[in-house]
Order: sequence, then C-alpha cells, then structure tokens
Amino acid sequence: MIFGHEIKNKNIAAFLGCAIFFVLISCDEDLTKINKNSNNNFPSQIIYNANIVQRDSGMIKLRATAPLIEKFEYIDSPYIVARKGINILFYDKKKPDVPGKITAKYAKFNEIKKFYEAKGNVKIISNENQMFAMQSVYWDQAKRLIYTSDTVYVTDKDGSTLVGANGMKAKDDFSEYTFFNNSGDINAQKIPEKKR
Repeated sequence: MIFGHEIKNKNIAAFLGCAIFFVLISCDEDLTKINKNSNNNFPSQIIYNANIVQRDSGMIKLRATAPLIEKFEYIDSPYIVARKGINILFYDKKKPDVPGKITAKYAKFNEIKKFYEAKGNVKIISNENQMFAMQSVYWDQAKRLIYTSDTVYVTDKDGSTLVGANGMKAKDDFSEYTFFNNSGDINAQKIPEKKR
C-alpha cells in the first residue's frame, strides 16, 4: 500500500507541475496581447503651476503660465496641452518692452507641425493695445499665420470697434490682418485717403 501511495503523490506532483507550467505560459501570452494593444496616449510629463520662459538669442520671446501642462510624446503626433487655461506674454523685437498677451481656457501645441490652437474665451492683446476676442484661434507657426472662422470682436486703443462675423486671418505679429464679413465703428482717419 505504501507503494501505491507514493505513485499517487508523484502523479499529483506531476499534475500540479504541469498545471503551473500551463498557467505561466498562458499568463505570458496574455501579457504580450495586452502590451501589443496598449494605449500610449498618456502624459509623459505633467507640470503643475507652470511658468515657462522661451528665449531666442538672449531675448525673451515668450512667457507662459498655466495651472496644468501635460506633454504627450509617446504617440505618432506628439503634443502639449493646457487643459485648465493658459496666459501668454509674447515679445516682439520692434517693441521688446511692451508684450502682447493671449489668454484662453484651453490650449494645445503640436510639436511636429508647429501648430497651436487656443479655445474658450480667447483674448489677444497686441503690443499696439488692440484687443481681439473670439472663441477659438489657430496659429501655424511655420507659415507665420493666425486665423479663425469664429466671430472676432476687435477693440482698438482709440475705442473704435470692428466685428469680423466670419473670422479673420493675420500675420503672427499682427502687422497685417483681414476680417471676413466685417462691420463696426471705425475711426475714418485710420483709413488711407485712396480707400475712402
């Protein structure tokens, strides 16, 4: 009887060894399937209470503050997003002491395309003290072009107003801009005599 008991224990040990082997192999297969289908769209960097300064040749080009900035870089088209709003001061070489300002409730920057978007009560104040208000705006940095199809409300430093009902496009330094389907109260002295 002892001989039969030993065979039974060896069979149970062999069976448990095989069971553990198959469980481990099946776990490895499941892990490879999970890793193959994993989502890489998660922030690689998170900055709270961000205060960013960008310089070019020693001159400050941009100062940005935001309560939260997230960087997504493990995807095909990496981007940086400020979901809780952003305030930006941008400096021009022509007037380095007077910055322009941009505020928005949301902003996103595509690093590869050099493309910015801002949404939610967007306000841009140029260094000439012109205020542009809209719901969204896009900046193609490579083309140096800012544009929107939203209604744009412009208030000039002299108090005159302009409404671009179908949006606008402008150079990124606001030296030139075009409004679509516009109306407003404009100071006639600003219009050159040839166009009056």
